[in-house]
Amino acid sequence: MTPTGAHATTGTPATRRLGLVVCVLLVLLVLSGLWWSAEDVVQGSTVRIMYVHVPSIWVAYMAFALTAVCSGAYLSRGTRSVAWDRVAGASAEIGVLFVAVSLVTGSLWGRLTWGTYWVWDARLTSTAFLFITYVGYLAVRRLGGTLRQRARRSAVLALLAVLEIPLVHFSVELWRSLHQEASVANPNAKVEMDGLMLFTLMLGLATFTALFVWLVLHRQRVILLEDTVADRGLDEAIASRRDEAGAR
Repeated sequence: MTPTGAHATTGTPATRRLGLVVCVLLVLLVLSGLWWSAEDVVQGSTVRIMYVHVPSIWVAYMAFALTAVCSGAYLSRGTRSVAWDRVAGASAEIGVLFVAVSLVTGSLWGRLTWGTYWVWDARLTSTAFLFITYVGYLAVRRLGGTLRQRARRSAVLALLAVLEIPLVHFSVELWRSLHQEASVANPNAKVEMDGLMLFTLMLGLATFTALFVWLVLHRQRVILLEDTVADRGLDEAIASRRDEAGAR
């Protein structure tokens, strides 16, 4: 591997320090979530799933919003840099991962609370549809064509797909849903949460946000390497074709 490639995969000193911070935060989250925070009066230990479930969907929303912002930046005049598309793609991949985590943890919570892993609830169904939409977005990114063609078609799809996020978030209020409404983020909700429980939830949001940033930085560097290899392969193919034409 070339020095440039090695730098792209290992990251900068700042990225490595961020990775260390993420590791420390993850350890603190595990300790606080499993041991320090108390059980819920009603849900018991089931409430501990919240410390992963809520931050996961938070990161997914943030990831897809970043994908849309970068896609819009690419389509705007004067900023047609493929670097925007790389960040958009990296963010979407991580968003899909965290939506999957949210769906799994939500299913586990549903099994313990409702007695079943899945119901065709408004929140669950819309979240699953969001997951499928962005899996489709990632599939579109893998279609053939130049890097700019990939960036253009992906950007348009991302700007359409992000419109699903408000639908998912407000699905509990728009339709009759088994899923509970937002508590901490809802100013009208009268929720009394134990101090350590609230601290652990906030710690989870901070930890998963830092993890998201770290993953995006690394993933967009890997995409840069993939694009570089693809460009070189195209250049070699064009040169080979020219040589063949010259030989004739």
